Amino acid sequence: MPTTPPGEPLGSGRRADVYALDEAWVLRRDRDGWGDAAAEAAVMAHVYAHGYPAPRVRPTGSRTDLVMERLTGPTMLQACLAGTLDVAEAGAVLARLLRDLHAVPALRATDPAVRILHLDLHPENVIITPDGPRVIDWSDAEEGDPGLDWAATAVVLAQAAVAGDSLSAPADTMLTALLDSPSPLTRTALTEALRRRGANPTMGRSEVELLDTAAELILSRARTG
Repeated sequence: MPTTPPGEPLGSGRRADVYALDEAWVLRRDRDGWGDAAAEAAVMAHVYAHGYPAPRVRPTGSRTDLVMERLTGPTMLQACLAGTLDVAEAGAVLARLLRDLHAVPALRATDPAVRILHLDLHPENVIITPDGPRVIDWSDAEEGDPGLDWAATAVVLAQAAVAGDSLSAPADTMLTALLDSPSPLTRTALTEALRRRGANPTMGRSEVELLDTAAELILSRARTG
C-alpha cells in the first residue's frame, strides 16, 4: 500500500482516511486492510445504478483504496446540531433511506426476500448535499434480511441515546422517529445486530457496556415480532 498521501487530507474515521484527489473525486484509504474496497465499490455502483443516493465510484481494483464522488455538505449529525435539519425529520429520513435501499434488488442473491443491507446507516454516514441526502461508508454492506439493517441503525441510535452525553437527546428523538415508521424489525434481527455491534473491534469497552440498556430502549419503543 502506498505510504505517501495522495492528496489533501479531508478526514479520518475509525478504519480509514479520506484524501482529496481533485474537485470531483476523493480517495478513501483503509489503514489496516479492514475490508475490501473493490467489493464495496461494486455494491455502491449497483445501488447507484438503481437510483439510490450513494456516491459515484471509479474502479481501482484495490482492496484498500476506494475512489468516489466528492460530496459537498454537512453530515446529518452536523446539520442537526447546527439547527438546519430537524432532529425528528432526520430520523424519518433514515427510515426512508432504509426503505429505499431495500427496494433495490440484491446484487448476487436470487431470493426476492434478500436485499442489500448497509448495516451502518446512521447520522454520520449521511451527507446532506444540495441535491439531498447521500449515503456513504458501505464497508459493512452485505445481502440479507432487511430487518437486520433496521436493527443495526436502531442500535447505533439507542446506544447514543443512553450514553448520557450531549448527543443523547437528539439520538433519542431520531430513534423515536425511526421506530415510528413501519419496518421489518424483529427481536431476532435485534439480537443479531447487538451481537455484531458488541463484536466490532473498533468499539470501546464503555460503548459495549451500553448495549443492554440500548436494547431495552429499542424494545420499549418498537413493535417487533
